[in-house]
Amino acid sequence: MSSRKQIYRGILIILVFFDLMVVLDMGIRKMASNIPSNIRVLVGTEEIFDFALPVEGDFETEQVGVFHIDNKQNLENKIHINLNKPFSIQSSCPGAYTVDLKLFGKFTLKKINLDVIESVEVIPSGMPIGIYVNTDGVLVLGTGNVTCSDGMNYEPALNILKSGDYVVAINDTPISTIDDVMECVDKSNGDSMEVSVRRNSEIIKLKVTPVKSVDGDFKMGVWIREDTQGIGTLTYTTTDNKFGALGHPITDMDTGTILEIKQGAIYTTQIIDIVKGKAGEPGEILGVINQSAKNKLGTIDSNTTQGIYGELDNNSNKIKEDNVMEIGLKQDVKLGKAYIRCMVEKEIKEYEIEIEKINLNPSAENKGMVIRITDKRLLDVTNGIIQGMSGSPIIQDGKLIGAVTHVFIQDSTKGYGTFIENMIINSK
Repeated sequence: MSSRKQIYRGILIILVFFDLMVVLDMGIRKMASNIPSNIRVLVGTEEIFDFALPVEGDFETEQVGVFHIDNKQNLENKIHINLNKPFSIQSSCPGAYTVDLKLFGKFTLKKINLDVIESVEVIPSGMPIGIYVNTDGVLVLGTGNVTCSDGMNYEPALNILKSGDYVVAINDTPISTIDDVMECVDKSNGDSMEVSVRRNSEIIKLKVTPVKSVDGDFKMGVWIREDTQGIGTLTYTTTDNKFGALGHPITDMDTGTILEIKQGAIYTTQIIDIVKGKAGEPGEILGVINQSAKNKLGTIDSNTTQGIYGELDNNSNKIKEDNVMEIGLKQDVKLGKAYIRCMVEKEIKEYEIEIEKINLNPSAENKGMVIRITDKRLLDVTNGIIQGMSGSPIIQDGKLIGAVTHVFIQDSTKGYGTFIENMIINSK
């Protein structure tokens, strides 16, 4: 009996120890999540941090004298930071550094990236824009059946071409448009073609043999797309004629992948109606894109996870601009009142919002803030955040801190925002 008690006692001790280890692991993970994986500071600006965590960190730099920690000049290659009390960082030179954080100064907790970036002068916008882009190659949406003269269905590209592929050449003939594809397929006369596609940034060559359809045309059975367009919001312009918009990438509606663009432009747009959002159905700004040379505002150079970027044209005087504003980094963002700028009432206005949650390490970079529309004027017009408002600048304490990116499908009064520092970094 005593032996059985000892066994039970041993099992109980093991279970208690296991539970303690699980709780400790969860606590450490929670602690790590409260520390951003990326910290950015502006050149020449003192940034103050207060994490109140029992963590210490060291990072090395050969740029002796560049950093000041707690107003003390760094005279050694190694810089020590204690996260259990407030500390400040100031640097006179841009650069990228890695910080090795240790729990209680002994156990490695995580590594963080410290970027010192140049200050950027931005002008918050909020103006609706029409967006038009051409893909870099022809995007494959999927494969399908072709009905031939024998009454049978064939799928020539099945398990060869994949959704998300970009057709860039057929038999070494460059491909830019759907017409290019159709011309090459027609000329094949049913012979096997060498199709060059870009898949995951790699060019691969595949063999596809078109079939003759019941209407007499040769087809290879693929759904393809070469361009897309829509309405979004201009987030900011810069004093050197650059712009950033949307806060999230342009993705293909069918494949969900980020479009790889060859060229694109932003235009003025005329809003014709506002569809209010409701539970399960996002609202929408309906408008007409003024796609003409005189209404072209700028050229899109890149489509990234944080939005679209480019250079303004001579017609940029059509953009309704305000004064230059400082940017606020993620450590400057606070819970509570803020404002967004958008144009749903014939002119750009600011509307009050509440920042309800700040996530320093979001799973998706453009979902760093949870915001809620509180302004009755905006709620009366849109019921909250609607499609087309993506990119609306978020302003707090006189600084541009972010942009609206997504709406909650079941609650249109709430949505996500990205930190403006993410947009600025991605514009480089």
